[in-house]
Amino acid sequence: MRKKLLLFVVTPFVSYFLLQAQQVLKPGLPEQNQFSAERLQKIDKLIQQYIDSNWISGAIAIVAKNGNIVYHKAMGYDDKEKNMPLQKDAIWRIASQTKAITSVAVMMLYDDGKILLNEPISRYLPEFKKPVVLDTFNPADSTYTTVPAKREITIRDLLTHTSGVGYAQIGSETMNAIYAKAGVVGGIGLKGGLLADNIKKLGRLPLVHQPGEKFTYGLNTDVLGYLVEVVSGLSLDQFFRKNIFDPLGMNDTYFYIPKEKRSRLAMLHSDDKSKHVVNTPEIITVNGTFYRDFPILDGGSFYSGGGGLVSTAYDYAIFMQMLLNGGDYNGKHLLSKNAVRLMTMNQTSQIENGHSIKFGLGFQVVTDGDAATNITSPGTFSWGGMFASNYWIDPKEKIVAQFVLQQYPFSHGDIAEKFKVAVYGALK
Repeated sequence: MRKKLLLFVVTPFVSYFLLQAQQVLKPGLPEQNQFSAERLQKIDKLIQQYIDSNWISGAIAIVAKNGNIVYHKAMGYDDKEKNMPLQKDAIWRIASQTKAITSVAVMMLYDDGKILLNEPISRYLPEFKKPVVLDTFNPADSTYTTVPAKREITIRDLLTHTSGVGYAQIGSETMNAIYAKAGVVGGIGLKGGLLADNIKKLGRLPLVHQPGEKFTYGLNTDVLGYLVEVVSGLSLDQFFRKNIFDPLGMNDTYFYIPKEKRSRLAMLHSDDKSKHVVNTPEIITVNGTFYRDFPILDGGSFYSGGGGLVSTAYDYAIFMQMLLNGGDYNGKHLLSKNAVRLMTMNQTSQIENGHSIKFGLGFQVVTDGDAATNITSPGTFSWGGMFASNYWIDPKEKIVAQFVLQQYPFSHGDIAEKFKVAVYGALK
């Protein structure tokens, strides 16, 4: 009798947590999900104001609470010159939003017991054995001197961007020059080559600083992408497809777009001299050159774990909901809840950041100390992409949200924060 009573008491709680873990994105009414439909319309007014001011051509936004999509719209134009409206299923270049997906892949390997976070990366990528740190640099000919690193780079260092690895093409002038001379690239817009070749060259070059001592945003996640390839025996593209995209039903996320979906690729935009939006020229120069219409069709070979993917707002929201669920989605288990916990905790509190960013294992995180200056809840984790996209996941409010533009450079980036304020302003 006692056992039966215990089962009766426990079962509702078990059922509740199972439901939380299995929440699947679906349309929902704002008023049934603690949102004011009237106040959500402020998002429309905000976006329209920027369109009318000729600061943006168009934008896509999606907001979900408890798995219920309360807002998902595309406003404005994909190509204003041709009067082509932007569609909410447009495929867009997520750029550095790729980093979260690569970080999840690494943590899947961690869950499977194939790697440990404090292991040296050189255990798997020998090119990073005995790293050196930049000491002096001669800008006249890009020559330099180095000193030995105090320790090896760990997988954790790479996940937190504290390894000392810099960015090619979009990094500091010094590292841009060193990487360019060695043939190391940033990974966006490439039509050929292999990630492995790029990372092997990178491993022989100096670090910006001693491992673990500072936060430096760099090619860390591209290194991790190659780690996934080496440990799994699959290309990064194959690993993502088999272990993340297919299980989650992310059917519009690719490194290289299939021919039949090419027409859905959103146009890139830029600012002109007066800081008004214009269609981007065919060739864009960002301390290096790439083409407006990248990525190319199926058949490309360079899989950048730090910035190579395209997706849709809905596909990426599925990925975010999986993380909000604690690693599960629609009956598919991708990550343990404790792996998600590690990813979304501040891992950089003991280092000199040089700025206010607190970083977990792949995400910027909001700490209790940030509560006075951030409208999102403590525990929120987020990042964005080069072309003015950004997202956040708020575990306290059970919100996933994303704001998508395709614009670089972009002079009116305050719209992203205003969008965030409008979302929380609509909460009841």
